[in-house]
Amino acid sequence: MWLEILLTSVLGFAIYWFISRDKEETLPLEDGWWGPGTRSAAREDDSIRPFKVETSDEEIHDLHQRIDKFRFTPPLEDSCFHYGFNSNYLKKVISYWRNEFDWKKQVEILNRYPHFKTKIEGLDIHFIHVKPPQLPAGRTPKPLLMVHGWPGSFYEFYKIIPLLTDPKNHGLSDEHVFEVICPSIPGYGFSEASSKKGFNSVATARIFYKLMLRLGFQEFYLQGGDWGSLICTNMAQLVPSHVKGLHLNMALVLSNFSTLTLLLGQRLGRFLGLTERDVELLYPVKEKVFYSLMRESGYMHIQCTKPDTVGSALNDSPVGLAAYILEKFSTWTNTEFRYLEDGGLERKFSLDDLLTNVMLYWTTGTIISSQRFYKENLGQGWMTQKHERMKVYVPTGFSAFPFELLHTPEKWVRFRYPKLISYSYMVRGGHFAAFEEPELLAQDIRKFLSVLERQ
Repeated sequence: MWLEILLTSVLGFAIYWFISRDKEETLPLEDGWWGPGTRSAAREDDSIRPFKVETSDEEIHDLHQRIDKFRFTPPLEDSCFHYGFNSNYLKKVISYWRNEFDWKKQVEILNRYPHFKTKIEGLDIHFIHVKPPQLPAGRTPKPLLMVHGWPGSFYEFYKIIPLLTDPKNHGLSDEHVFEVICPSIPGYGFSEASSKKGFNSVATARIFYKLMLRLGFQEFYLQGGDWGSLICTNMAQLVPSHVKGLHLNMALVLSNFSTLTLLLGQRLGRFLGLTERDVELLYPVKEKVFYSLMRESGYMHIQCTKPDTVGSALNDSPVGLAAYILEKFSTWTNTEFRYLEDGGLERKFSLDDLLTNVMLYWTTGTIISSQRFYKENLGQGWMTQKHERMKVYVPTGFSAFPFELLHTPEKWVRFRYPKLISYSYMVRGGHFAAFEEPELLAQDIRKFLSVLERQ
C-alpha cells in the first residue's frame, strides 16, 4: 500500500512539475485610487513633506484614565500563556505603562530618524529615510526598502538601521553601506488608511514602488518579513527589472510540492531535498506544524473575516490592545514561551520598546485598518490571486530563523524563488527578526549582498 501511495505521489508531482514549470511572468502594474471620494482631475501633489511625531498632555492623560479603568480578571491557576496573555503579568505591564513608561521620551527616540510623508494614489504615505552619516570615498550607498508586518511597525527597524547605514562605527566592515527607507503600510501607524475596499499587498507594493521612484531610485534592494515579505515579493513580481535583490526572513510558499515533501519528508527527506536541520525543525509534523499553526492562527481567522468587530473593542481599550498585540511578541518569538508566567517577553525585548510599538497603534487609532489588511489579502481564500501562483525571478536571499511560525526549507524557497542565491539557518530568533536579532539579520543581509556582487 505504501509503495502505491509513493508511486501515485511521485506521478502527481511529475505532472504538476510539467504543467507549472518556470514561466517568467510579471504582474501588471496598473494604477489605483484609495482616498475618499472620487479621484480629482487635478494632478496629485507629489511633494515630499517633513513629518514629526508629536504628543500632548491631553493624549497621555486620556491614556492614563483608560488604563485606570481596566477591569481585571484573574487567570486560571498554572495557565501561564496557554490561554493567551496571562492577566497577572498584564497587571505588571500596565503598571509600568501607567507609572513609569515615558511616552514623551519615546517620541524623541522616534524622531531621531528623519520622517516624511507624501501623497500616492490618494493616500498620505509615511516613511523614515535614513542616509549614511559617512561614506568611503567614491562610493554611493545601496538603497534598501525595509517593510514591516502585523502587529509591528517601522519602529521594528530602529536597532538594525545603524548597522546598515553606519556599519564601520558598529564593528562591521564598510563593504556594504545602505540608505534605508522604512515606510508604514497604509492603514498602519502614520500612513493613511484606504477608504476603499480591496486594498491588498499588490496595491501596497505598487505604492511603495512609486515611493522609491519619487525618491529618485530606479533600482533598489528589498527586505521584509511577515506582510513585508509578501509586499516585497509583489514588488519583485511587478517590476523585477528595478529590484536588484530581495531578502526575506519569511516566505509564503505553500504548494503541492511543499505539501508532498511535508507528508513524506520524515522518512524520505534526503531524497526530497530536506536537510537534517529541516527535519529537526519540521517534525514531528503534528506538533511543529499542525498544532502550532492551530494555536497561533485564531486571530487570523477573525481578521480575515470580520476585522472591524474585534477592532472596535481594541481601539477603545489600551489594555485590551496591549494584551492582543503583545501576546504575539511572546509566542511568535518562541512558541515555548507559552509555558512561562510572563510569556518570556522581557527575555528578548524591553517594555519600553514593546509599549512604543503598541502606542503607534493606539495614538493613531489604526488597529482596525491594520487588521483589514488580512481580509483584503486572505478573505477570498488561499491561492485565489494571480501573484500567489507566480514565481519570483530576482536574486533572493533568505534567513531561516529557528522559531519562525513555520520553518521554510531551502528547497521550498527555491521552488517559489528560482534565483535564490543565499539561504541561512540562523542560530536563534523568531518572527520579529529585525526587532529581536538586529545583528544577525544585518549580517545575513550583508552576506546576501556579498554573494550577489560576486556573481
